[in-house]
Amino acid sequence: MKIFLVGIGGIAMGNLAYMLKSQGHDVSGSDQNLYPPMSDKLEEWGLSPKSGYRKENVKGADLVIIGNAISRGNPEVEEVLNTGIEYMSMAEAIGHFFLKGKKPIVISGTHGKTTTTFLTHWILESIGLKPGLFVGGIRKDGFPGFALGDGDYFVIEGDEYDSAFFDKSSKFLHYRPYYLVMNALDFDHADIFANLDAIKVMFKRLLNLVPSRGKVFYWKGSKNLAEITKDYQHAPVESFELGDKNSIFKYEKGILTEIRTKTKLKPSLIGSHNYRNVEVAVRVCLEIAPQKRKEILEAVESFPGVKRRQENLYVSETSLLVEDFAHHPVAIQETIKAHKEAYPGYKIISLFEPRSATSHRNVFQDDFAKCFKGSDVSIVTEVYQVDKVSKSLRLNVKKLVKDIKSNTKKESIYAPTPKDIPSLLRKILPKYKKEKLIILAMSNGAFGGIYSELKSLMETRESL
Repeated sequence: MKIFLVGIGGIAMGNLAYMLKSQGHDVSGSDQNLYPPMSDKLEEWGLSPKSGYRKENVKGADLVIIGNAISRGNPEVEEVLNTGIEYMSMAEAIGHFFLKGKKPIVISGTHGKTTTTFLTHWILESIGLKPGLFVGGIRKDGFPGFALGDGDYFVIEGDEYDSAFFDKSSKFLHYRPYYLVMNALDFDHADIFANLDAIKVMFKRLLNLVPSRGKVFYWKGSKNLAEITKDYQHAPVESFELGDKNSIFKYEKGILTEIRTKTKLKPSLIGSHNYRNVEVAVRVCLEIAPQKRKEILEAVESFPGVKRRQENLYVSETSLLVEDFAHHPVAIQETIKAHKEAYPGYKIISLFEPRSATSHRNVFQDDFAKCFKGSDVSIVTEVYQVDKVSKSLRLNVKKLVKDIKSNTKKESIYAPTPKDIPSLLRKILPKYKKEKLIILAMSNGAFGGIYSELKSLMETRESL
């Protein structure tokens, strides 16, 4: 087929373009303001995208795939609608071209999707099953978030965000789950969901797609997941939790132990939230290959981790700089807790940029004020692109900083922009000259490009 992708420069869309080309399709696409790394990757893959959107670009296409960021008024969209060219969302295209005839393992939930997806794929690949993969991230060893796979299984991140301007249902409803993992269910994506109940509707629809020969795995600690699975009878349902009677692992004092053999594991991941990810990934893989238990456990220890998830950017005997994707109150709380447990005796300076569509709204005003427990200093920037949300809906960061201080009884500081953080740290770091210290930078964006400055500060902090 001759396939054209509108918005090809997004990471997921670019990866999909390469996968389609690898299947033998004639693939092209367009985007506006293309920039590295995806612009370089597209050129490397021989896709040479068109810069800018023009109606003539889609002429002659058998199918047009329209990205999530594209809306009505786009010249290519208007031409597709006016001429009757076949079109799909990215999620629909993945289901149509890559999941037919497979047993998809859909990893869903408002937290932990990317890590659990990569880990499940890593284990299945390690035991020789050659699974496919589609996930919004990059492994720490540089492996991208996609693989065609030659086997029966396809591991995919089940994103609850909507699919396209013409399809406001969640992406994961296109993914044909055979095995379904639900890691967590909290309110998120306030730009598209009115409330928690609206998200629950999508998860209930996803649950209803699992065949009777498949299986559902859900985190027992989530009251919302327990609620939506309570009366479900169409496929086997199995809850998971660390240390309960059916668990593979128990977690105590920062140590993960396999219960059957008392083997202590040392995965690259830290924290109870990540060890729950390990628990369910191993559960799924044992469901598929129970005879490979030893190899599955070995694969857990060799997993390299995921970039921007607990990624150590600087490490010395007394200093640690960590980048993490945390941007939801639950994720921030778990990330701080994990580092507190893994590095006893270290002081923690938490840096947070409210950048996501939900975090820059005041829906989590009170929750953000409570999630920095464990930090010795918290620095919070003004919301990213402050004019994108009205004042009545916007997170009040100055109030938040005061409330964090009140709740933690520790120092809490307002930063107008990320670029103000290094100068603030230069004043703070001398107080911790003799302490072991972690700087934990949490954002789902680029954090103003300050990471190189943060590294320099950590390298020289003993001399400040």
